Amino acid sequence: MAVAAKDLHGTLDALILKTLSWGPRHGYAIARWLEDTSADELVIEEGSLYPALYRMERKGWIEAEWGESELGRKAKLYRLTTVGRKQLRAETEEWARFAGAVSRILLPA
Repeated sequence: MAVAAKDLHGTLDALILKTLSWGPRHGYAIARWLEDTSADELVIEEGSLYPALYRMERKGWIEAEWGESELGRKAKLYRLTTVGRKQLRAETEEWARFAGAVSRILLPA
């Protein structure tokens, strides 16, 4: 059963930042990359994705500019900033600590 973005409880920002660490993408491409990379276990809906993108843009983690999609259509492309790369490192470290703690509880040796 797939997990919807609204159920990711704070991890959506980190996932978007990771996606953009591979290069600029428009919103639909971000969602598709996350869904494809998770073998369709994560479903990223527009109602969760775009508010997250706008919030991260306000925080200075990403920048947006108009460009062209891979299909030649006008699209808003999002790019990771230096501040966003630092945030990605911080969120990745926090996730690793959290996942380790939960694993120690759920998967005792």
